[in-house]
Amino acid sequence: MISNKAKKQIDTWIQKYPKGRQSSAVMEALKIVQAENENSLSAEAIAEVADYLDMSSIAAAEVATFYENYNHKPVGKHTIRICHNISCMLNGADDLVFYLEKKLGVKTGQVTKNGLLNVKKVECLGACVGAPMFQIGDTYYENLTEKKIDDIVDKLK
Repeated sequence: MISNKAKKQIDTWIQKYPKGRQSSAVMEALKIVQAENENSLSAEAIAEVADYLDMSSIAAAEVATFYENYNHKPVGKHTIRICHNISCMLNGADDLVFYLEKKLGVKTGQVTKNGLLNVKKVECLGACVGAPMFQIGDTYYENLTEKKIDDIVDKLK
């Protein structure tokens, strides 16, 4: 169920679009509902968003499965979204993914035992000049090295 608080937030986004085009707010609506559901979207939650926006469930599901910022299984409190596109790969991203997995004791897509962190490979975060890089929350971390990763991750613990 979408909370009243979430509905108010979604309504703010709906108002940004012409009357009858409320489905245009689907990306933000999914983001809001995901945040209220332990940072994960179930099929039921996606269907509720679709219903609230008066759009087909499949259309909302297409958005939720196309973009990598939506989670469909439980994730950690902090998701490390590491770019593995060409610029980052050429600058050592694959080695850093391996390093993160070893440091955290999990494989990509898994959550640490304490529920704090998970690593997710993503296609591109648009910061090629700072490759290799990753994102945690809304913050970009660029020109990564193992030492920088240690400093960043240790501050999250």
